[in-house]
Amino acid sequence: MRAVIQRVARASVTVNGGEPRSIGRGIVILLGVGDTDTLDIVPKLAEKCAHLRIFEDEQGKLNRSAVELGYSALVVSNFTLYGDTSRGRRPSFIRAAKPPLSVDGYEAFLRELSAQGLAGVEHGEFGADMQVDLVNDGPVTIWIDTDDWNR
Repeated sequence: MRAVIQRVARASVTVNGGEPRSIGRGIVILLGVGDTDTLDIVPKLAEKCAHLRIFEDEQGKLNRSAVELGYSALVVSNFTLYGDTSRGRRPSFIRAAKPPLSVDGYEAFLRELSAQGLAGVEHGEFGADMQVDLVNDGPVTIWIDTDDWNR
């Protein structure tokens, strides 16, 4: 799985033109599921995302997590995290998992992330038309690729 985590002041996702689902301060997670991923990596990834120390403490050091501060998360599925442009200008998404693995992985991640103690977890819908709006909270963006854990 691949996750891009962005620290935000606020964020929302509008699904299929409906009512936005929004959070205040917290994290936005773009989640991609790969074709070789298994569900047993989901708990570790959710724990890592929820407990990343990317918020400032009283001394201005990045030493607090969204869970510690009572913040929320907004999760959006993103198969394009597996885009490969090595063969030309048009990306290939052959490494992105197809449903049902993608849906199962996404939904398992949502459940595990909620279990980590975040104040709330809002989310998009896998395969829907989604518009994401966010106001970042400083230049903090983290990339996690679970394939790197096996190297």
